[in-house]
Amino acid sequence: MASIKRNQIANGATFTSVKDDRFKTMKISANIILPLNEKTASSNAVLCGTLVRSCREYPDFTVLSRKLSALYGAELTSSVRKCGDMQMLSISASGLDDRYTLNNDSVSQELSKLLCSVIFEPNLEGEKFVKSEVEQEKRQMLDLIDSEFNDKRIYANSQLVSNMCADEVYGIKRYGTSDNIRAIDENSLYATWKNMLENAVFEILYIGDSPSDGVSEIFQSAFNGLKRTPCSISTQVVKNAKEVKRVSEEMELSQSKLVMGFRTEYAVPDKQVKAAQLMCAILGGTANSKLFCNVREKQSLCYYCAARYNKTKGIMTVDSGVEGNNIEKAEQGILKEIEDMKNGNITDFEISATKMAVINSFYTSNDSVSGIESWYLNQLFDNGFETIEEASEKINAVTKEEIVDAAQKLTLDTIYVLKNK
Repeated sequence: MASIKRNQIANGATFTSVKDDRFKTMKISANIILPLNEKTASSNAVLCGTLVRSCREYPDFTVLSRKLSALYGAELTSSVRKCGDMQMLSISASGLDDRYTLNNDSVSQELSKLLCSVIFEPNLEGEKFVKSEVEQEKRQMLDLIDSEFNDKRIYANSQLVSNMCADEVYGIKRYGTSDNIRAIDENSLYATWKNMLENAVFEILYIGDSPSDGVSEIFQSAFNGLKRTPCSISTQVVKNAKEVKRVSEEMELSQSKLVMGFRTEYAVPDKQVKAAQLMCAILGGTANSKLFCNVREKQSLCYYCAARYNKTKGIMTVDSGVEGNNIEKAEQGILKEIEDMKNGNITDFEISATKMAVINSFYTSNDSVSGIESWYLNQLFDNGFETIEEASEKINAVTKEEIVDAAQKLTLDTIYVLKNK
């Protein structure tokens, strides 16, 4: 079992170390949390990618890459995600665990210094970023948005959320908009960086087997002297849908998409979240799920059909790929499976098999350093961390009555259809 230590190292900055001796690698991630906002989402996302291109100490990508190579082939990456009504910018470094280095080199401390350099001492020209690096990152992000548009499953799910949560912060896309990305320049990005240093909440994670005290001290020193007013973290949870919204688009495509959004009433830190999670998995989260076995296999109404539960926002989505003439039948088939669950038509086998599958997915996430990082990142807003063993015990303790109750709380909010012209 991993050993977890969590300490506050600055105002609005927390350092968490997870000690695990099973791997030859370790990972350090700086997770920067800011309110999701239509005006700032694009600039925050571009900033995240620009920061890992260079820093003051290593002022171009070639020099930075040479430094990473010297640290036993370490890697520096960035990503952007939505966590409820918050935007999380993650800058991560992974490399060889200190136990396996030559001459007692401390890769963990060197990578910590490098992370602090790219975050707190970026490559600037006066009070602005390097124009060429900003433009490169903007192009890359626009290409990423295009690629997500071209993947119609991703696009359809994104459109469902945008329409379902049109009056909520969560409806904003994690990268903002293409127009806002194009409007960013090296001067505005500098203001975005200053705002991040002053207002963001920082969650630093270290996963490895070597002592983490030196890593923690490096990050703590980086915050010294900064005047900070960390933002508050909260997410609006809409408990029930008042009416069903229907949205339809037409494009030239070979496979139509049907995506349905439900309000579940439960979101963290509600104690019923585990029951809602299990209910969603029984419905459409495993190879034994009702949607897979009945709607896809028995009735052949769709190419795929899956359900996902967002515990932070308290919404469940069901997405499927269907033939155009099966859209209405697939919708009715999905709603029938949900109605069956509300009426208690859930077998003991479905419950036990799903519990085993969910718990197995927990342990699978524990098979890599990045998986362990994701496990704890997904709990940042849960009012405390659970180990895999603790989470598994709670899943096993969920009763059929609690699962049925979670199903009965579902209300259909939005139906989005993307169909062939």
